[in-house]
Amino acid sequence: MKRILITGCGSGLGREAAFALAHRGHCVYATTHTDEQADRISLLNKKYNLPLESFRLDILNSDDRLKVANLEIDVLINNAAIGNSGSVAEVDTNVYRDTFETNVFCPIELTQLVLKQMISRKKGRIIFVSSLAGRSPIPFLSPYCATKFALESIAPSLNEELKELKNVHIPVILIEPGSYATGFNQKNISKQFNWMKINSYFKDNLRSLESKQYMLFKLTESTNFDSIISKYIKAVEDKHPRERYISPSSQGAFIKVKNIFKKK
Repeated sequence: MKRILITGCGSGLGREAAFALAHRGHCVYATTHTDEQADRISLLNKKYNLPLESFRLDILNSDDRLKVANLEIDVLINNAAIGNSGSVAEVDTNVYRDTFETNVFCPIELTQLVLKQMISRKKGRIIFVSSLAGRSPIPFLSPYCATKFALESIAPSLNEELKELKNVHIPVILIEPGSYATGFNQKNISKQFNWMKINSYFKDNLRSLESKQYMLFKLTESTNFDSIISKYIKAVEDKHPRERYISPSSQGAFIKVKNIFKKK
């Protein structure tokens, strides 16, 4: 049994992973962006009576982040993230700033707080939920992809750094989901069209671009979450964890082949 704190459990993969891990006997802190989301999880858990506690931990809120100081955490899963989209040629740079704040900077701050107790206990586990989009850029989705590219560098760097501490065993792991039908991708795409329809270099062919982007995920999204939730479980439970867990495996293989041919 491990004490696991997961951010971003209000919906999607975070919520699925929280209940799956609690079903396996782990003590799970399923944290959410809002109080209302936490209340819904607590109400749902009344049916299962699992070792799961839900409360608001808005990672953008410094006071909320400090809540982890009072908890003994064996595994931190940095799962919370937002999506954003638009062309690099014209998107407001604040879109990048906001997306990096949620997806990169605040998870680093939360991780640093949790590491204080882990390093003192000389053990623990840090997991960052990245994305296959962090290994293969998607046009018009660079504000989101860029944050995941950043995690692809940050997590392995931290992993190697912690190995320099004597008798400290804190592996740092990446989970790289592909496309899953959580609704996240559609929300991500839609944000750009609020302003691109008004004024954009691409205004004349916006309908075609919109159709192409939605079609990409319609063709690739998996409706079965079991494959990715199993990776959350493995990342938590494996005695000798991998540096990366990828799912669906077919999408991971496609990205690998695609990147090889791009280099040529």
